Amino acid sequence: MKVSLQEIDLPILSEHKVSLFLKREDLLHPQISGNKYRKLKYNIESAKQQGYKTLLTFGGAYSNHIAATAYAGKAHGLNTIGVIRGKEIAKKWQENPTLKLASENGMQFHFVSREAYQDKNNQEFLETLKSKFRTFYLLPEGGTNALAVKGCEEILDATTAHFNYVCAAVGTGGTLAGIINASHENQTVLGFPALKGDFLNQDIRNFTTKENWQLQNSYHFGGYAKVTRELILFINEFKQETQISLDPIYTGKMIFGILDMIKTNQFKPNTSILAIHTGGLQGIKGMNNRLKKKNLPLLEV
Repeated sequence: MKVSLQEIDLPILSEHKVSLFLKREDLLHPQISGNKYRKLKYNIESAKQQGYKTLLTFGGAYSNHIAATAYAGKAHGLNTIGVIRGKEIAKKWQENPTLKLASENGMQFHFVSREAYQDKNNQEFLETLKSKFRTFYLLPEGGTNALAVKGCEEILDATTAHFNYVCAAVGTGGTLAGIINASHENQTVLGFPALKGDFLNQDIRNFTTKENWQLQNSYHFGGYAKVTRELILFINEFKQETQISLDPIYTGKMIFGILDMIKTNQFKPNTSILAIHTGGLQGIKGMNNRLKKKNLPLLEV
């Protein structure tokens, strides 16, 4: 399990006398990288202890969670079912790199309309899934539950205790909640949501009682899975300068936000910042397929 702290060397950092390190959670595992590894760890342990043979979970067509669950299920001898948002994908899922990979790792798909998908947490909807698939261990969308938060608490350790700020991208909020729980009182945790809206505050508070955190809501670039030319060019330039790949849905937006906050003097001189690289690089291939259709620059692989 290879995880390292890597210092980022960019002119803007020395100019503002701020240090920035990346915790390379993306190097945890070749297939189940970053926060997905952490979120699945105790859930799979629990499923096996309870005698479940099948994991069922939810996600979109390019979901890191779907890809990671499929691989983890196969590695642990568990069947996997993915409830996928968007019935229109059912006829062309083989063209989707994420779903193709999940299928190769044994995942069975159940495509539902976008309207029906919104009911994924309703008991009635879950009952229809039980009648169709019988017994399964339920993993929420994005994998966030109490066991996932427990796993994400292990992202921080003795090597990260000295940082003033700890930053992470936010999807469903489970990863950030775990980081908050493991943080020290003298640390401020900053979350960079990939989605628009303020609902995440309450979702995160469901799993933590600490108050040393805040969300930075200005860097979602239009919402979940939305990207702009500016963001793509930033991610490519960052890779050229650091040899580190960022994904466009989560970590790219977070690093853009951190550097923008440094540029606008939102961190005092001599501040030390730790950013968590939560992986998600499997989604780049699928994103590039979308960018081609929009005649936008492609992300460097």
